[in-house]
Amino acid sequence: MRVGGRYRVGEGEIEVIRIHFRYLGQRGADELPYRDELSDAELADLAKRLDAMDRRAAAGPWTRKTLSLIAANPGLRAGDLAEELDRSREDFKRDVRKLKGLGLTLSLETGYEISPRGRAFLEMAHSEC
Repeated sequence: MRVGGRYRVGEGEIEVIRIHFRYLGQRGADELPYRDELSDAELADLAKRLDAMDRRAAAGPWTRKTLSLIAANPGLRAGDLAEELDRSREDFKRDVRKLKGLGLTLSLETGYEISPRGRAFLEMAHSEC
């Protein structure tokens, strides 16, 4: 939502006039998605989730290639990263949002970088090779 934005509600519409934020306190260390120390169970769960994403992808496995490319090129524009993988910019950005939702990447003003959680996952994945 944005101030001044209009949104449909049932048969009518609303306009946002004021947005209110309130501080909810600090999250516990166990809840932080970007911490760099992950348990074996958490790493296994991430691998399972990424494997499922790869199986569902019409174009084939993409998750680990995308993570590795972002790790090697922090701050590179999405279009340039997409070109490296021979993908459209829109499809690439959609998929990076999925990785971000798992706490594996961070958005920068231009491009992306791998999060500490993503780095821990890649290190685990590389050590298994």
